[in-house]
Amino acid sequence: MNPSPAPRTRGDLCPGVSRPWPAEDGALVRLRLIGGEIAHHQLVALSQMATRFGDGHLHTTGRANLQLRGLPLTDGALPAEVTDAIAATGLLPHADHELVRNVMRSPLSGLSGGLADLRPVARAFDDLLCAAPALAALPGRFLVVLDDGRGDLQGRTLDLGAMAVGEQHAQLRAGSEGWGDVVPLDDVPARLVALAHDFLTRRGEGPNAAWHVDELSTPMLSGTRDPRTLRNAGPLPFGPFDGGQHLEVPDGVITAEVLAALAEVTPGDLLVVSPWSGLVVADGGHLG
Repeated sequence: MNPSPAPRTRGDLCPGVSRPWPAEDGALVRLRLIGGEIAHHQLVALSQMATRFGDGHLHTTGRANLQLRGLPLTDGALPAEVTDAIAATGLLPHADHELVRNVMRSPLSGLSGGLADLRPVARAFDDLLCAAPALAALPGRFLVVLDDGRGDLQGRTLDLGAMAVGEQHAQLRAGSEGWGDVVPLDDVPARLVALAHDFLTRRGEGPNAAWHVDELSTPMLSGTRDPRTLRNAGPLPFGPFDGGQHLEVPDGVITAEVLAALAEVTPGDLLVVSPWSGLVVADGGHLG
């Protein structure tokens, strides 16, 4: 386990629509995208909303989410018309759980390379997470990472996760060094949800409660790492790949110029925000 951190004096303040951060340029809001997925029409609508209420741009994050900046703030909250405009994009489907829907996955999973398609796993986990009222109490920094076996995310600091070891199986993870059972992919979402409940039981209460699995006094998983997980593809390069392209987002800011580069993508098609300041676009725009 990692060295014990300094004692907590407050709960986490990770920003969201229900908990905006009062930055110098106005309110900052983070929108969680499951596995980085966002429909093109949602991206356009969110950009229009940012122009109307904020700094006019969308900002990518290292967790493959999006942030809005420069929004109005009244008594620590967003005005109702701003919240309604965000909700109208469809990117706030579970308001009670919006702060805890932190799910990263290999951006090319199911599209190009990798050992398994983890898109259904990510979506099923999110469904189960949001169906459990108790899990809305997870810290806003709690992160689930799903690596499709190529190793592009296996080195990321995480709380819970899984890494594919074949087309139909993955090894469970808890914390930076905790490895668990190798299980069928269909079992991964429920097993991760059970671990999330276990974390809530273990983390303690009050302002000094743990934010991360690595802060617990004992490991949640203590199995042996499967040698099939010893892969490290590294970050996805910008440019074309077999099946599409990884479009660079300079400085992580989605401007009008970046949106113009997506002119061939149809409104209903899915894009994937990558954790490396990029957008994954499949040939023809279709990500399945």
